Amino acid sequence: MSLVRRCSRTACGRPAVATLTYVYADSTAVLGPLATYAEPHCYDLCAEHSERLTAPRGWEVVRLSDGSGPSARSGDDLEALANAVREAARPPERAAEAGGSSGGGPASGETRRGHLRVLRSPDS
Repeated sequence: MSLVRRCSRTACGRPAVATLTYVYADSTAVLGPLATYAEPHCYDLCAEHSERLTAPRGWEVVRLSDGSGPSARSGDDLEALANAVREAARPPERAAEAGGSSGGGPASGETRRGHLRVLRSPDS
């Protein structure tokens, strides 16, 4: 079994460098850096196929940067992300107290599930 993920295009065996995902509700094709792991509804593409990607008429292609260039993120961005994660992890009772809301949690029959993953640094 190969550890290198390959391009999803038929008859292309080159290594994948980008992941393509379709957002059907928005008629958008999102091309970003190679995903951490293979998803069933995403397509891995090599450099050549990712550069030549086109979308159907009426669709938009969104190309996300791969992060290899200089990052322009500020401390405010990281702080906002950390606050959002803390808020999402807070139990419903404490969230209601902190927000001053008397609702006490999600609406009837509604549940919330977080989808965060912790990835280990290649250095550790």
